Amino acid sequence: MPYQLVFTDAYNRRALRFLRRHPELKLQYAKTLALLEANPHHPSLRLHALSGRLQGLQSVSINLSYRITLELLIQDQQIIPINVGDHDAVY
Repeated sequence: MPYQLVFTDAYNRRALRFLRRHPELKLQYAKTLALLEANPHHPSLRLHALSGRLQGLQSVSINLSYRITLELLIQDQQIIPINVGDHDAVY
């Protein structure tokens, strides 16, 4: 069963700001979201749980430098992106 991405207004603003700063990542970002929706456990996404103040959230990789933090609601098949940016910005 496919997952559904649920975008909040706050995330949309963060993503727009991120893509303005990094227009070269637009295609890679779109591919990451498409793969996330199709199969969030795909090995290339490197999905992993976070700890500390971000406990309860997961992270996927856009590439080696940039990440998307997200809330993965398995019971509702929903994925809610929270933040996007480089390692230091999202963690």
